[in-house]
Amino acid sequence: GTSRQIPQTIIIGVRKGGTRALLEMLDIHPNIVVAATEVHFFDWDENYVKGIDWYRSLMPFSYRNQITIEKTPGYFTSPQAPERIHDMNSSIKLLLILRDPTERVISDYTQVYYNRVESHKPVQLFEDIVIKNGALNTKYKAIQRSLYDVHMEKWLKHFSLDQIHIVDGNTLIKDPLPELQKVERFLNLPSRIMSSNFYFNQTKGFYCIRSDGRERCLHESKGRPHPLVNNTVLEQLYSYFREHNAKFYRMVNHSFDWH
Repeated sequence: GTSRQIPQTIIIGVRKGGTRALLEMLDIHPNIVVAATEVHFFDWDENYVKGIDWYRSLMPFSYRNQITIEKTPGYFTSPQAPERIHDMNSSIKLLLILRDPTERVISDYTQVYYNRVESHKPVQLFEDIVIKNGALNTKYKAIQRSLYDVHMEKWLKHFSLDQIHIVDGNTLIKDPLPELQKVERFLNLPSRIMSSNFYFNQTKGFYCIRSDGRERCLHESKGRPHPLVNNTVLEQLYSYFREHNAKFYRMVNHSFDWH
């Protein structure tokens, strides 16, 4: 009685915002099945040309009463993804998880830093990438990805605001249940995720998952320590994002506790 379904919900981003945590926490719900890997169907041309049947073939088997969810954080910043997703299903529900844009930039740098260290490639200090000739390097990709208002504008050309639910990534890590309950309501699902599904791991410093008699934490690459960043550089980042954040708050009719 199961079949592979095209996702009825997609986690569209943002990179280093907590997409993996959100997906794994939603996987607790009996009415949700999740794709195991990031598919990159709507943002990578070489995958998009393979067609919708190829996309469906990468989805898990599900029952009729279950929602299939995939997550690819690259969708949010992709110029093509909004229109392509709309062409597939104009009434789809989208999940967008965001965190403080400065924290996201540092987390983005941290991931690249560790990847380069593990591949024995040369690394640069955060400050040396972010500051060029004494000014903020606004062309740095990690900074570009944190301009939430710029990217959101593209999505709102194709989808109404009530089709996009924004998850507060900062809150999800500190206190997962309320954020997940909001997602359940947005997806019109019965409330099945409970506080007993989470326990705080002192070693890792964040919540891990308990379901089906199993306990699991996010991959060790999650929650890596961030570099200590020079206060002057932090202030430059806060200052740069302030206006973009204010514009984003107006767009989505919601404020966040960001710098």
